[in-house]
Amino acid sequence: MKVVNITFKFADGSPDQMHPAVEGESILDVALNNDIKLQHNCGGVCGCSTCHVYIEAGMDDLPEISDKEEDYIDRAIDPRINSRLGCQCVVQGNEDVVVTIPPQDFLGH
Repeated sequence: MKVVNITFKFADGSPDQMHPAVEGESILDVALNNDIKLQHNCGGVCGCSTCHVYIEAGMDDLPEISDKEEDYIDRAIDPRINSRLGCQCVVQGNEDVVVTIPPQDFLGH
């Protein structure tokens, strides 16, 4: 199995964290497995926008965004060109990924 690193940066100013990710794991999985607070109201099935993140590097190692994911990102707080849903970002194991987690102090939708 291929392994890459995911570096998590935090909009709230918390220190960066780097964790290994095995090919096939999502950014949401890696965050939750390492006690990183990333909301996921739908349980990680692309049914909401609460696991919204910004991909700062490594976008080429993630699957292309689907129409469904794009629709949910449009509902997220402060969507940007590099916005993705953590549950849909499954690493392919070729390139390290850098992610910024926006503020998590909301109820979500």
